[in-house]
Amino acid sequence: MIGSSHLAAAAAGAAFALTSAGLPTSASAAATVLRCDTYVHANDNDLGIAACSNPTGQTWIFRAVVVCGRAPDVVGEWVTLPPGGYGESQGYCGGIFTSGVGAVGVDERPA
Repeated sequence: MIGSSHLAAAAAGAAFALTSAGLPTSASAAATVLRCDTYVHANDNDLGIAACSNPTGQTWIFRAVVVCGRAPDVVGEWVTLPPGGYGESQGYCGGIFTSGVGAVGVDERPA
């Protein structure tokens, strides 16, 4: 399992990478505007899912950001949510080195 200090370091690194790329830091891997639930699939420990709804009056896009233990991390497909909309994005940890989903986050941005 990943410790909170590792998650904090990963979040800080993601914020630095986004800032370096000229993207707003609000596009980090934690939902701040959308209402999201993140979880690991009940029957498949390699599948991470982000399910979000949009309570705002603006269209947003989001994707799941899945930490895969010893395997490379993955991101899900972008999902567009109109005002009041709901959607899911998922990422699959694959390969022989995966230890399953360690964490699931959300990358969100205004459309």
